[in-house]
Amino acid sequence: MSFPLLTATAVVPALGAVATAAVPAAQRAAAKWVALGFSLVTLALAAVVLVRFDPGGARFQLTESHAWIKDFGVRYELGVDGIAVALIALTAVLIPFIILAGWHDADPLEGARPNRRWRPTQGFFALILMVEAMVVISFEATDVFLFYIFFEAMLIPMYFLIGGFGDRAGGRSEEETATQRSYAAVKFLLYNLAGGLIMLAAVVGLYAVTADQLGTGTFSLQEIVQARAGGHLDMATSTERLLFLGFFFAFAVKAPLWPLHTWLPNAMGESTAPVAVLITAVVDKVGTFAMLRFCLQLFPEASKWATPAIMILALISIIYGALLAIGQRDIKRLIAYASISHFGFIILGIFAMTTQGQGGATLYMVNHGISTAALMLVAGFLITRRGSRLIADYGGVQKVAPVLAGTFLIGGLATLSLPGLAPFISEFLVLVGTFSRYPALGVIATVGIVLAALYVLILYQRTMTGPVKAEVRAMPDLRVRELIVVTPLIALLIFLGVYPKPLADIVNPAVDHTMSVVDKKDPKPDHPVTDAGWFSYSPMPEGANHGGAHHDGASGGAK
Repeated sequence: MSFPLLTATAVVPALGAVATAAVPAAQRAAAKWVALGFSLVTLALAAVVLVRFDPGGARFQLTESHAWIKDFGVRYELGVDGIAVALIALTAVLIPFIILAGWHDADPLEGARPNRRWRPTQGFFALILMVEAMVVISFEATDVFLFYIFFEAMLIPMYFLIGGFGDRAGGRSEEETATQRSYAAVKFLLYNLAGGLIMLAAVVGLYAVTADQLGTGTFSLQEIVQARAGGHLDMATSTERLLFLGFFFAFAVKAPLWPLHTWLPNAMGESTAPVAVLITAVVDKVGTFAMLRFCLQLFPEASKWATPAIMILALISIIYGALLAIGQRDIKRLIAYASISHFGFIILGIFAMTTQGQGGATLYMVNHGISTAALMLVAGFLITRRGSRLIADYGGVQKVAPVLAGTFLIGGLATLSLPGLAPFISEFLVLVGTFSRYPALGVIATVGIVLAALYVLILYQRTMTGPVKAEVRAMPDLRVRELIVVTPLIALLIFLGVYPKPLADIVNPAVDHTMSVVDKKDPKPDHPVTDAGWFSYSPMPEGANHGGAHHDGASGGAK
């Protein structure tokens, strides 16, 4: 029996969570080292997954399949494609930095007290590792029911991370801080739980449809896709659309997409910076990933039917999120609204139904995770020093802490997709893919780029430039631990901005396969898919392949 690598990649952080929580209270300082150690082992396993994955091989690789609940057709079924591998790698890379950034994060009793050094707790680090385990197995699951369980289960540790740990906003009392934190956690839970319950109804409906037409109900993504391709499973149009809406609603809440986004600014604003990164750079990616893996492949016709409405909602998210970011007075809430705008770009690319758009959206998921982590973690270091999240409480920081200001600027420039930094190529591909099918929407979406430049540069100007305020005059620059957190993230932003090919080569075949399922062309999971070749894009005739460009693997040119 081959080593269950995918299972191990999810089990190790779960075991780390248990081991971290079991550290005696008298030795609580050791908890962070235990958590960091397990996160590094998980990173090593994710690196093995990355090395063993063959982009030109089968659709799903490193597969594991075992009977679980036979009477209901539920299997413990795992497998990864290029998109999942890229997101597992992103998660495994970010978690050690999240732990290091939260090295002195507050415990529930002392987090709101000003001028107190934050103390590490077992619970904080254990919950982070538990979230990592659930996110990783969500990326690996190819059984719909198995995916649903962990899609919902991750809400529990996230609820406690948001509600139990946080920092104080300028001018608020301890009671106000605790009340707002509790409100943010409950709102997060209720929104996502509502989406999950609607999805559960759709999951049950999917099982009923397969049981009726195949004789035996199944939740296996691969079996359902093959059955549909072979004509053995033919959903009625109204049924497919209802099931699609049930799945999409849950994923749109998680993503988050306007108008289901309102929980995110509260959750990120009231969380510590490391937890805010965990929310938007890791957990929310499960929503957009699931749109590609489940919505488009299980319900291709319904996905095309819903595309115009979803594209409009994505466009509203882009503009709305950017406009509200410009008007924010709170640093964390500004970054939260910026993320809503960025998720609008990701969803726009997914439902453009082109290889360029979906390829750009996949790259955007990874690059947004890195850029948001860099910006938010530096913002967290800044807030820790001053004790306030309000932009008005800062000024002239670059004169007293130039390294902090410089890294903050690089994170901000990546957020506005400056050429040469990783998010640029992602945004460019999304816009190209969108414009090839929806020119008007592509043009309007570019307004989001201009607005992004406004909110990033305004934030930098008001916090880092101008006269040095008395409250920041003694502010220390980044320390060694903080540099260890920020420097690799900036290096990744530059490397993937200059040379995105390694990442593109991993996700190209998976994107190409997703488009083939939507187009009903050779969707077999064991069929090797050739390089999609996004960087040699040439326009297709109108109506051909939904605007996408599939390519000949031998020549590398567009057909």
